[in-house]
Amino acid sequence: MTQNPERYLLSPSMKMAELMDIDFSLPGVLARMGIPFGFGDKTVEEVCLDNGVNPDTFLLICSAYVFSGFKPTRDMLEKADLPGIVQYLRRSHCYYMEVILPAMAASLERMIGPGDTRNLQIINKFFADYRDGLQKHFTFEEKEVFPYVMATLSHRKADAPSAGDHHGDAKERLQDLKSLVMKYSPSHCDQQEAYKVLFYIYTLEEDFDRHTFIEDEILLPGAGFEGDNLTEREKEILVCVASGLLNKEIADKFGLSIHTVISHRKNITRKTGIKSVAGLTVYALLNNLIDMNTVE
Repeated sequence: MTQNPERYLLSPSMKMAELMDIDFSLPGVLARMGIPFGFGDKTVEEVCLDNGVNPDTFLLICSAYVFSGFKPTRDMLEKADLPGIVQYLRRSHCYYMEVILPAMAASLERMIGPGDTRNLQIINKFFADYRDGLQKHFTFEEKEVFPYVMATLSHRKADAPSAGDHHGDAKERLQDLKSLVMKYSPSHCDQQEAYKVLFYIYTLEEDFDRHTFIEDEILLPGAGFEGDNLTEREKEILVCVASGLLNKEIADKFGLSIHTVISHRKNITRKTGIKSVAGLTVYALLNNLIDMNTVE
């Protein structure tokens, strides 16, 4: 990701080929927006309009992939085509479930080899549980998040999506699979296939982070969803931070990796806009997450 967030505006007048060359993930964005290759030297705006895609929406999604620390402005959200973003996220679901996960499963089987039935069964069971959990997450989006957005756009009354850490478990299981392959795979495993598995994991991990960001920071705010939007897990970790616990202590308390705790803390800072422990403690007090008597 590019580290200069002041360049948040990708220009619709730039050549589409030049835009695709900025980041390796952008051709995948192109495909999920329904835009074919073969656009020659046409600009982003020309290519989008040729294919019935809102240029502002396309560039907004591209910005979420390109810029580290990206935060969409209110103007960007107002110009976005929210049904187009819903369609993009639905196509992402298909890409994960029908392309990436089958490729990962096939490489896992080749990595372990048909002669190692025991380890193959263990890994396949873990992978199947992960796949089922991811499908459950996508079903939640299809049944709660997307209908809420579409109802809001039609000025119909709709229940807001239920609270909970619907992204967290999918991320943690993927991180666990990565650790299992890198640290604990049997020595006889096919190393080339192990590399392929890790490539698929890193690809999915990065893309799923963007998927989560687009849903939480673009789609729902664009539909007028209010609130700090902290998940229950993030609130629990915020309470621990305000109580003075270190990352390792928080990880041990909830059975998480330190990487996951750090990721949650980054999300808390991003959502609240507060960076210091003292500031987060005040936030927790103001939102009745902790009691004054528990603060040293």
